[in-house]
Formats: sequence, C-alpha cells, structure tokens
Amino acid sequence: MSVQDQIQQKLQTELDPVHLEVLNESHMHNVPPGSESHFKVTVVSGSFEAMKLLARHQLCNRILADELAGPVHALSLYTLTPEEWLERGGAVPESPPCHGGSKADA
Repeated sequence: MSVQDQIQQKLQTELDPVHLEVLNESHMHNVPPGSESHFKVTVVSGSFEAMKLLARHQLCNRILADELAGPVHALSLYTLTPEEWLERGGAVPESPPCHGGSKADA
C-alpha cells in the first residue's frame, strides 16, 4: 500500500470526514521520482468541532505518527469543520513553490 493510501485510510477510519483529500506533492520538491515524502491533506470532519487549530493538527499528527516517523518529510494540514469548509467555498489555498530547491529551478 502506498504512503498516500495509508494516510487516506487512517484519516478516513479515525475521523470519518465529510471530505478528505490527500495530495502527494513530492514532485514539487527536490526528491527522487516516485517519492512519497511531501503531502497536502485537507480533512473536513465534525470531529474538529470545539477544537482549536493546534489540537486538530496534534490529533492528525498522532493518527499519522508512523508515517511522520518514517517516509513523510512534510505534511501540510488543512483541518476544517463542515461549517468552516462551506464558509471557504470548499477550497483551500494552493501550495507555494518549494523554497528548498525545486528540480524545476535547476
């Protein structure tokens, strides 16, 4: 199972989200082709009601502890309640370019 699939499965099981998107953004960084090291995760769940942003991220980090201890180098999290998701129009910001030296810059 790919790292991306593992992340997706764990968050789906633990948070029962109404929306979940796991994007492998490794290709945007200076890593070997096929890498699974940089991810952008958008998770919309009622589980986040009454939780501050830090607590939401800590929860996701606990759920993904094995991946963060191993292959995942960077994890961008957007953790929203269903109401916050609707207020944003069902969108999150695009990821910025890598500042660590993208292959595209070479």
